[in-house]
Amino acid sequence: MKIAIASDHAAVDLKAELTDWLRSQGHEVNDLGPATADRVDYPDYGYKLAAVVAAGDADRGIALCGSGIGISIAVNRNPACRCALVSEPLSAALSREHNDANVIALGARLTGVDMAQACVTAFLSTEFGGGRHSGRVEKLSQPAL
Repeated sequence: MKIAIASDHAAVDLKAELTDWLRSQGHEVNDLGPATADRVDYPDYGYKLAAVVAAGDADRGIALCGSGIGISIAVNRNPACRCALVSEPLSAALSREHNDANVIALGARLTGVDMAQACVTAFLSTEFGGGRHSGRVEKLSQPAL
């Protein structure tokens, strides 16, 4: 699977751990940065990740920042992205099954490597359930204002 991953400075270490682990699992990983722990702004990397996923250049995305909140908001500004902030495997799986999430967000200050790997595993291995969820998911990209 093609996976794009991006973070801010607070999550650069978790990003490196997940990138190495995903590649060892046979996935093609596009690390969108940053490369160092120098201070950066999470919206810049959230928007970059969203653009790659929206363009179809990645099957799924993983967004990381200190809490996961800020970068998930940035990713969700792109109407083609459905980013779910998760902290355990059940929410990661439900984000796929019910919401057809194409990006997950994790907080590096709140989630350890083992739990992050469990969340990513659930996210990547769960298919969208379709059916009664399909119409709701369609509405997520076309808000009625």
